[in-house]
Amino acid sequence: VHVRESGGDSVQAGGSLRLSCVASGVTVAMAWFRQVPGKGREGVASIDVLGPTTYEDSVKGRFSISRSDDKIKMFLQMNDLKPEDTGRYYCAAGSTWSPQLRARDYADWGQGTQVTVSS
Repeated sequence: VHVRESGGDSVQAGGSLRLSCVASGVTVAMAWFRQVPGKGREGVASIDVLGPTTYEDSVKGRFSISRSDDKIKMFLQMNDLKPEDTGRYYCAAGSTWSPQLRARDYADWGQGTQVTVSS
């Protein structure tokens, strides 16, 4: 499937953003990863088509992942943003879901949307 992200922006610490991802079809698993220059992609959150979710420890309690009823759209509500949340956020889609946030489990990726949090 093809996926496309939107919603990235520049905000101050403590602010909120909502990222969106639209897929061209329904997949079992969808996830958000983020990357900063010089580092590998880090899993942020994922969601199974039936509802189970998982979060990276640093975003628990601040970020919330969800899918639309038609399962084609995915959202990431990010609250209380911190400078360390800065990065390029990628939407990913895969055919199986796992509670481990592993990039290799996802075959389809978007181009990313930039989130910048200033202190």
